Amino acid sequence: MYQYLDSIQDPKDLRALPLEVLPKVSAELRDFLISSVSKTGGHLGASLGVVELTIALHYCYNTPIDKIVWDVGHQAYGHKIITGRKQAFHSLRQFQGLCGFPKRSESIYDTFAVGHAGTALSAAFGMAVARNRKNETFQVVAIVGDAAISNGLSMEAMNNIGNHSDVNLTVILNDNEMSISPSVGAMTTYLNKILMGHSFNVAKNRLESLIEGIPNVGPRMLKIAQHAQEAIKGFVTPGALFEELGFRYYGPFDGHNIFSIIETFQRIQQLSGPIFLHMITQKGKGYAPAEENPEKFHGVSTFDKTTGTPVKTSPTTTTYTQVFGETLLELIQADNRIIGITAAMPEGTGLKKLSEQFPKNYIDVGIAEGHAVCMAAGLACEGMKPVVAIYSTFLQRAYDQIIHDVCLQKLPVVFALDRSGIVGEDGETHQGAFDLTYLRCIPHMTIMAPADENELRNMLYTALTMSSPVSIRYPRGSGEGVLLDNPMQKIEIGKGVILEKGNQYVILAIGKMVGVAKQVHQLLKQQTMDGYIVNMRFVKPLDEDLIFELAQLNLPIITIEESSILGGFGSAVLESLQKLAVFNAAVKLIGIPDVYVPHGNPQTLRDNYGLDATSIAGEVKKFVNQVRDLRKGNDR
Repeated sequence: MYQYLDSIQDPKDLRALPLEVLPKVSAELRDFLISSVSKTGGHLGASLGVVELTIALHYCYNTPIDKIVWDVGHQAYGHKIITGRKQAFHSLRQFQGLCGFPKRSESIYDTFAVGHAGTALSAAFGMAVARNRKNETFQVVAIVGDAAISNGLSMEAMNNIGNHSDVNLTVILNDNEMSISPSVGAMTTYLNKILMGHSFNVAKNRLESLIEGIPNVGPRMLKIAQHAQEAIKGFVTPGALFEELGFRYYGPFDGHNIFSIIETFQRIQQLSGPIFLHMITQKGKGYAPAEENPEKFHGVSTFDKTTGTPVKTSPTTTTYTQVFGETLLELIQADNRIIGITAAMPEGTGLKKLSEQFPKNYIDVGIAEGHAVCMAAGLACEGMKPVVAIYSTFLQRAYDQIIHDVCLQKLPVVFALDRSGIVGEDGETHQGAFDLTYLRCIPHMTIMAPADENELRNMLYTALTMSSPVSIRYPRGSGEGVLLDNPMQKIEIGKGVILEKGNQYVILAIGKMVGVAKQVHQLLKQQTMDGYIVNMRFVKPLDEDLIFELAQLNLPIITIEESSILGGFGSAVLESLQKLAVFNAAVKLIGIPDVYVPHGNPQTLRDNYGLDATSIAGEVKKFVNQVRDLRKGNDR
C-alpha cells in the first residue's frame, strides 16, 4: 500500500533511503497514523505534529545505539512505527497489544518508559552521565513538549545539566503552542517572544557570516562583535534563558521542513556540551480536523477518517466528571470563595465551563501538580476554598505537598481525584490504583468515595463545609444514571449505609464497586444465597461502629475495591477489626493485586483481575463454603 513505509522494518531501512524521498515517507507515515488511530483511538494530534522530526531523528542518529528519550510519549506513535511495530499497530492500547507510550519492555528503541510529563530531561541526563562514566560515545537526545518544559522536574534538570559542559546532550523543544489544552504561564509567554524574535536570529547569523568572510580582519571583528552581543543578549536575543542555563541555543526552526531539520542535526552532532534546539511544529499537522481542533484530537476514540467525527456514541448517562464540573459551578454561585484548580487538564477534569463562566474562580497552573497543591494550601490559609481537580495518577507527583503543606497544617483543601481505579487504554502510568493507599496513611485526611454521581455531588457539597483536608475519589466514565438531589444533602462524616440484608455473608464495598456489589447480590440470590451489601462511603474515617456491629453476626466478610489491595480499603477494615479486638472474623479482600495494571479496555481489565460481578460472586460463594467447612471441622 505504501511505496516506502512498507519497506521500513527498522531505522536501518529508513537510513538506507535517499534523502530526497523523505517527504514522501513523511506523507505516508502521516496517512498511516490517521488511518490506524481512526480505528483504535489514541493520542493523534501530537504524533502528527512530529512526523518530520521523528523521521529526521532516526535518519540522522544511529538508533538504538544512540538514545532517543521522548517526554510523555504522546508524540511517539511515528517512532513506534519506524522501529518495527507497524504490523502490530492495529493492537495499539488494546489488552496485550502495543502500549500507547514508550515502554522499555516493548522495544529496545524505547529507552525510557514515560506517561507523566517532565521526565525526559532528567532521564536523558542520567543516560549521558552513565555514558561518560563508561567511556562510551553514543548520542542522547531528549524531545520535550512546550508545556512539559515548564514542569518543575524539567526546570530542575535544566538547572543541573547546565552545570556540566562536559556532558554531550541534545534537548529538542517541540513547540506547538499546545499541550493538551493551551499552555499557560510565563514560560509560554517567553517562547512566544522567541517566535517574534526569529527575524533577529536570522539577521544575526547572516551578519556573523558576512563579518567572518572579511579577509584578514574578519575573525577578529567577529570576536569583538560577539563580546558586545553578550552585553545585550539578555535583552534581545531569543533563547537567552536557555543560554544562561548553560545550553547552546539554536532556533527556532521549522519543525516540518525535514531537509532543514536533518541539516541541523548533522551540524550539531559535531558540537560538544548541552545543546538546546527549538522546533516549531503544528499539532495535528496534515489532517484538517486535527489542525482545526487540536484539543479535541489530543486523545480520541475511534473516528471517521474522512470527516473526523467520532464513531462511538456519547455515554448514555452523564459522566462523573461532568457531574463534578456542574456541581462545582452551582456551589461557586453560592460561595465565591470556592476556587477550582487544574494542572493543564480543564477538559479532562470537568473545569472547562468554570474557566469560561467564572474565570476569577479558576486557575490552571500548567503541568505543575506540586505547585497546584501548595498554592491551594496558600489559598486555604487566607480563607479561600480551593478544590484541586487532578487525576489520581497525577496527584502522586504532589505527595510531599499533600503531606507537609496541606495535611500537616490541617488546611481545608478539597482534592477531586478523577480517573480513580482502572482507567483503561493509557495503561500502567495512568491507572488510578494507588490513591487509597497513599492517602490513607496521612493524618487529618478524610477520604470519600461515591457509589454514584448523586453521592459525588453530595460529597463535594459536604467536603466544602469541612475545616480539614478531604479527598473524593471517583472513576472515569458514565455514572449510574441516578436522580440528583436538589438541593444537595450533607453526608454524615464516616458513616456507611446498609443497602441489603441477608444471613450468609457481608460485602463491604467502596466507590464504584458498590454497584458491582449490588450485581453480585442479585447473582447470588439466584443461587439461594443472601447477605449484607454495605456502601461504606468513607475509607477514612471508617464506620467502625457499623463494622463492629456486622462482625458480631459472625458471617464471612468480603471487602471489594477498585484499588490496590495492599494498604487500601480492605486493609483498613482488617486494621479496624484488630483495633476492635474482633479476632475471629473471617475476612477476604478483593481488589487490584500487587501489579501495575497494563493497558486495555477497562472491562477487559476488570475481568482479567476478577473485579467483575460474575467473578466476585464466584469468589464470595467459594469463600462462604470454605468458612463453613472450616468452622464445621473445628466444631468436631
